[in-house]
Amino acid sequence: MTNDVIALTRAMPDLPTLLTGLYAGGPELGVNSLAGGAVVQLCAPDGRPLVSVEAPLLVQVPGETTRLLGRTGREAPVWWTEARASTSSSEAGRLAGSFAGRLATVLDGAVWPPGAATTDVVPLTTDVSAVPVPTTGTPSVDVLTPTTAVVIQDRPLVPLTSWLSDALRAAAESERALQMVTPPTARLTLPTRTALHGLPNRWVVQDPDHGYYDGLSGAVLHWKDGTFTPVRDENGKASAAGAFTGASVGGERQLLLTLRTRHAPDADLVLGRSLESAFRCLTGGPPAGWSTAEPVNLRWSTRELTDLARARAPRPTWLVVVGSPDRPAIATVRVLRTSAGVEEDVTVAFGYGEGEHPPVDSLPGLAAELDAGHGLVTLLASLRAARRDLTVSARLEGPPLPVTFALGRAEGKRLGHTAEAVRHYRLGDGTDAAAWGRFRDLLARLGLQGEASGQAG
Repeated sequence: MTNDVIALTRAMPDLPTLLTGLYAGGPELGVNSLAGGAVVQLCAPDGRPLVSVEAPLLVQVPGETTRLLGRTGREAPVWWTEARASTSSSEAGRLAGSFAGRLATVLDGAVWPPGAATTDVVPLTTDVSAVPVPTTGTPSVDVLTPTTAVVIQDRPLVPLTSWLSDALRAAAESERALQMVTPPTARLTLPTRTALHGLPNRWVVQDPDHGYYDGLSGAVLHWKDGTFTPVRDENGKASAAGAFTGASVGGERQLLLTLRTRHAPDADLVLGRSLESAFRCLTGGPPAGWSTAEPVNLRWSTRELTDLARARAPRPTWLVVVGSPDRPAIATVRVLRTSAGVEEDVTVAFGYGEGEHPPVDSLPGLAAELDAGHGLVTLLASLRAARRDLTVSARLEGPPLPVTFALGRAEGKRLGHTAEAVRHYRLGDGTDAAAWGRFRDLLARLGLQGEASGQAG
């Protein structure tokens, strides 16, 4: 049974309804709260948390529940109340299911996964005080060692929820790695993949036939000294798991854009317009919604996005943005105040099925629009053979291959290049691996060698 259970309801769960759900374990269990009441916990008699419930979230973005959970019969607008069961008790999963089932029954809602829903009282029989799970202060962390925070996930698609974001932040602040363990059937959303890509963080796949391996690199892993590390031979070389083989995606492809814009930090600045221009150019419409985690719950608004970033300045702001259900698209945005101005680092992916053609011919026009009105610094477009739904499986995937690169006028002038318009360079057709060499040579000529770092991921 999954550790996460979600109640989807039309009405917001009020306090009496939440208390009805929390009575799932009977009167012997206690209730605690974290984060100023944003998280409520159902606790064992000794205070050990069994189920952690996050404050209900109003999801207003069409298609978001289907994207993350499959068809549930409940679409936006819907209240999303997520409960996470501790792994310290065999009853915790059933307690979470009973909590969600009670909410759905009172508010005529639905529960994901459907088989988890009950309204039974689940008595605690496990002696949780005998289970050596430390109190971490972060509900999503299952195991904590001096070097590593381990999160166990058993859901088909793992989004970058606020639970997981909090775990990543806490791990980074304590100088620990965040390692997420899933079964081999699990997939990641692109924001989750981005968060776990690169050391010290790691996606750990637990395969019943092949042991542990890295879901992004395929390296065989073992648990050693309180962390998952690669198994190395006498020469110090790691090997790839046999289960980590290329998965056929037919004719499915993804168009990936990595763009940077820079703006003067004036009072009239509105952020998000460069990303909106990319969506309109390549999909025919604006993004559907934005948020600071998944599920994406807020309808698209550049003004509200700007207000949030301004309120957080000078701290950076990280956001996730999704498109409409008919055209898979997802982006991450990082807004950063630097000595040069306000910068937006954007990575966006668009999915295409067999017979659909990524609109690469529209890229020069998009680059010109971004340069003329949105402070374009650089724009790299790549193609890769990968799933149309933009999710990531624990299988070998080929790297994205560069198609075009654009250099904005302002950046060109900063580097000493004279130009009256954006510079646009064609690198390949998305099938030629030699395009990476041409890209690196181009950056060397332009004086932008550092821009290639990380693009092959």
